Amino acid sequence: MNHTARRIGRSLALVLPVVLVLSGTFAVSHVNWSGNPADSVLTASSEDASVPAKPRAAHDVLRDKLLLELQEKDPGEALTSLQRAVDRKPSLARHCVSLARALGKAAVKTYGATRAQSFARPVCDTSFASGVAQFG
Repeated sequence: MNHTARRIGRSLALVLPVVLVLSGTFAVSHVNWSGNPADSVLTASSEDASVPAKPRAAHDVLRDKLLLELQEKDPGEALTSLQRAVDRKPSLARHCVSLARALGKAAVKTYGATRAQSFARPVCDTSFASGVAQFG
């Protein structure tokens, strides 16, 4: 037992200084010694943090809201909300078909094709039903 402990101690005595020297060398090589922020390794992350995120399109925000409503309530409620959103903001009408199809696809995943079809309404020219049929 004493021999094994001595052997492990010798191995550590040889390996540990090498590890410490290498890790110190790598740490020192990443320090910005010039004082110029453009030369820093960390500037990429700090520059990205100062750039504001691009605002999401209204139809993308609405899609997320409707899909959440479909999960929390039911597809009928989500379709009613879609119709109300298009009535309030007519610019969303050009996205209505894709939004209703996305709701149809999500309804099939959640409720199955037969049950999802029972929620169909004439919102956006029956696009919900076509989404159910396409993915069901």
